[in-house]
Amino acid sequence: MYISKVSLVNYRNFKNNKFIFNKNINTIIGENGSGKTNLFRAIRLLLDDNLLKYSYKLNENDFSRKLEDWRGHWIIISLEFSDLSHDEAIQSLFIHGVGNATGTTVDTATYNLYFRPTSDIRIKLSELEIGDTKGLKELRDSITIEDYEVYFTGKSLADFNDFDVYKELVGDFEEVNFNYDIDEEKFGVKIPHQLSVSKEISFTFIQALRDVVSDFQSNKTNPLLTLLKNKIDEISATDFQPIATSIQDVNQKIENLNDIQDVRNDIKKTINEAVGETYAPSSLSIKSNLSDEADKLLQSLKLFLSEPNEDHEGAIHELSLGGANLIFLTLKILEYKYRKDKEKFANFLLIEEPEAHIHTHIQKTLFQNLDYKDTQIIYSTHSTHISEVSKISNMNILGKKENCAESYQPSNGLAPENIIKLERYLDAVRSNLLFAKSVMLVEGDAEAILIPNLIKKVLGISLDELGISLVNIGSTGFENVAQIFHNDRINRRCAIITDLDTKIADTTELAGDTDRIKAYKKKMQGSHDKGIERKTKLDSFVTGNPWIEVFYAQHTFEVDFILSENTSEIIKLCDVVYTDPTTLRVAKENINSGDVSLFGRRVLRMANNQGKGWFSILLSGELTFKTKIPEYILNSILYLGAISNKNILINIIIYRIKCHKNEDGTLNFRNVKKSLREYKSNECNLDNVIDKLKEVIPNDQVINILENI
Repeated sequence: MYISKVSLVNYRNFKNNKFIFNKNINTIIGENGSGKTNLFRAIRLLLDDNLLKYSYKLNENDFSRKLEDWRGHWIIISLEFSDLSHDEAIQSLFIHGVGNATGTTVDTATYNLYFRPTSDIRIKLSELEIGDTKGLKELRDSITIEDYEVYFTGKSLADFNDFDVYKELVGDFEEVNFNYDIDEEKFGVKIPHQLSVSKEISFTFIQALRDVVSDFQSNKTNPLLTLLKNKIDEISATDFQPIATSIQDVNQKIENLNDIQDVRNDIKKTINEAVGETYAPSSLSIKSNLSDEADKLLQSLKLFLSEPNEDHEGAIHELSLGGANLIFLTLKILEYKYRKDKEKFANFLLIEEPEAHIHTHIQKTLFQNLDYKDTQIIYSTHSTHISEVSKISNMNILGKKENCAESYQPSNGLAPENIIKLERYLDAVRSNLLFAKSVMLVEGDAEAILIPNLIKKVLGISLDELGISLVNIGSTGFENVAQIFHNDRINRRCAIITDLDTKIADTTELAGDTDRIKAYKKKMQGSHDKGIERKTKLDSFVTGNPWIEVFYAQHTFEVDFILSENTSEIIKLCDVVYTDPTTLRVAKENINSGDVSLFGRRVLRMANNQGKGWFSILLSGELTFKTKIPEYILNSILYLGAISNKNILINIIIYRIKCHKNEDGTLNFRNVKKSLREYKSNECNLDNVIDKLKEVIPNDQVINILENI
């Protein structure tokens, strides 16, 4: 038996989300604040004995932040189980709700928590006339959280992520149409609290590693003490009696020490002197209180250990943060093993963000080795190193949106061979595309090195600040990676940046052409033809997919960089690449010629001479705020929506103003700054800011950017 699906409706930052799980190991990936902890808490409300009581304490703060008004709505947490045991106790939960299961058994069923209005409120809702919006508002205004109840059901067949199903169960708030009676066959039969699924399974939750040293110091949270307590019942009375006798003897010896008796006598004497015999205690002793009870004695045990390759054994607080976290995690896993040894119908292990302060190699090794038979393990993480060794077929991804989260299954609908290609590709560097708000795919070192530097130098803001992951796919093929961005998979924008390799000169062979020229023309024509083929293939690939768009350099990055009026940057590199005076002069003439057949061939020769990667590094050093971003790259940034945020736009404009002022202190941006303040406080629109900028820097490329937002 394992959790195959979790549906969350109106719970915390989840408006309507589903998570698909497989047997064995599953991974939840998401940035901070995307809802990983909320998902785990939802599961624990139904399955964790330690949290079950809190399922009866839900309140208005547990409703989705996307609801304009929570009153009248329901919170639904639904767990779907597959491969159900045919044991009577489990089947009774999902078939009849009470008593013994007889006759038909089921292999898949759901276990649901409804947080809903009480019966009297639901009756009043059902009595409203269809379309009575005024009556609905008056009734909802009267509802408080005290008018809500928790209701558990089993054996439901409904898809709670279907909005029509929600309207049938809860009601249609727009049409004002509510039913009181529930189709139990569809939405589930009530399960009494005493028949909770949590009593039939083994469930262990390992919380995110925060301050494990404090946890070790508390008897309540110390994992070592928890492990030892599990063994108390296994200690035989015969084995423990000599220890208890020894402790009693030690207590007696401590009490009989002369110095202890001296203190005891001095206390008694001082009391008698102070209050007299009448009011003084009739007896007074100093006793040693070492416990001879096994459970209390175990609390005195502490764990001592050494760091790798060290001889000194120290207490937990002496270890590094990573060392302490690793030990804590190890003990919690052992605690799970102890629980798993008890015969249950299913075993679940939830681990929340295990990567804190743990070395990347340990993260990966830990994840790869934690694969227990007959156990479903669910991790949450924002570590690219764990995502690297995770299978996307066992992965759910959370995306942070305004007041809510979106959930995706990146392998949904992909053929097995395509899934294998993706899993081989997602190494620690490239798996960051799973965490990004948007993704830019490139296939060369030039783009991978220069685009981040170009954006930072020209706009004053990094791709990371814009939430863009730039991924160099090398020779992997765009389709193999970009297929993950789709309506059925990850709903995030992906920009593919590639070259058309359009020929920069006539490739017709002439009678006087040398073999070298013929070879050059043949290579140029071949690249041109492949560019056309690449465009046809990619255009077909992205057709109908709203999450992917392709942006083409007309020729190559280096050539289009010059075509974007960036001649001076390349001219400066001529002095680095060439030492021969004649060659240097000719190279600069080529670059300045304005003829693409000349400067295109020259810049490509320079890049190949230095190596494209190193050439890009050198060129990065020559970039200035005046460098022009090639149009196809700028369009890709605009498509990703990364600079549409008002605060980001303001920061870009302020950066450009600062750059211009540093170059020319006579420029007056007073009116621009005034319009920026008004724009920030919604007193004017962006067009007003653009007009003021045109008055001072009419040809600045930031104006073109702002006009195309």
